[in-house]
This record gives sequence, C-alpha cells and structure tokens, in this order.
Amino acid sequence: MEKNFDLQPHLENSIVIISPLKKQDFEKLFEAASDPLLWEQHPNKDRYKREVFENFFKGALESGGAFIVYNAVTNEVIGSSRYYGYLPEEKSVSIGYTFIKRSCWGGKYNRALKKLMLDHAFNHVEKVYFHIGANNIRSQKAILKLKAEKTGEADIEYYGEAPYRNFIYTMTKDKWKSISSDVM
Repeated sequence: MEKNFDLQPHLENSIVIISPLKKQDFEKLFEAASDPLLWEQHPNKDRYKREVFENFFKGALESGGAFIVYNAVTNEVIGSSRYYGYLPEEKSVSIGYTFIKRSCWGGKYNRALKKLMLDHAFNHVEKVYFHIGANNIRSQKAILKLKAEKTGEADIEYYGEAPYRNFIYTMTKDKWKSISSDVM
C-alpha cells in the first residue's frame, strides 16, 4: 500500500477523464452546473445560480480533492466530484459532491467516474464513504447500483451552507475487489 494518498490525481479511462479542479475551470464547470433540474433532488436546490455555485466552487478548490470531469471522447465538461474527509488513521476517505450533466445521466458516466475514484482510493484506504442527501433518490439509486451499503444517517454541513440530512453509504476495499471488474 502506498504511503502518500494523492487526493487530486489525473485519472482517465475510455469514458471519462478527471483532472484536478483549478480556479480557471469556473466558467466551464458553471456552464455544466447551470441546469436547475440537475439540482432538484440535491440538498441545495439553488446551486444552478451563479452566486450559490460560486460558494460550491470555492469549497471545492479549498478541499484539495476536487476534480473536473470530462467526457473522454468529446472532451466536453460533464461535471465534478471530489475526495474529502481523508482519515489516514482510520484508513478511510469520502467521495462526493458529485454532479453530472443531465445529458449523461442514467448510463456509464457516473459508474466510470466512481470506478476511477474507488480504484485509486483503495490503493490507500480500506473504506470509502459516500454522503448523499436524504431526498436525493437518483444518487441513492446510483450508489446502490455500485453495491455500496447504507450504514447510517447524519446531518452534514456543506461548505458555507446549513447542515443537511444525508444518508451514509460505505464501500470496503474487500467488497470493491470482488465486484469492481463488473462495474464497467
């Protein structure tokens, strides 16, 4: 197991490319995020608004683990995700704050993104957590398709926002090893 966990590597497969989020990525990421229907089940339904997304983006940059996600074929920006809450002593990290353009829903993009992130994370940790808004049924279904297990609930405080009720899902390294080849 490697000692240093790079929370912002450049990773890619045939479906998505994820690169460390940079300040100059704001406009192209905001363009992908400016659809109100994208956020309808998220805890903060106003993230499609520039001033609200600016806060989200600032938190992403400050997290040190955020990515911009591209379609690997077209090079179009399709969303974002991040690592956060890395606890080396517990050998765990969280993956979240993920959004993907509606034109990429219901298919291969989220699976490809999560596969890259989980494969990388499990080089360094034994457990990955996902915090998903209690009313975000779409994301809950997506994480269950990856065979993560619901292990709890908590009020999670997002950067510069009020706490929201989230469901906590967990994936262990051993479980991921046994199923990861079936994900793509």
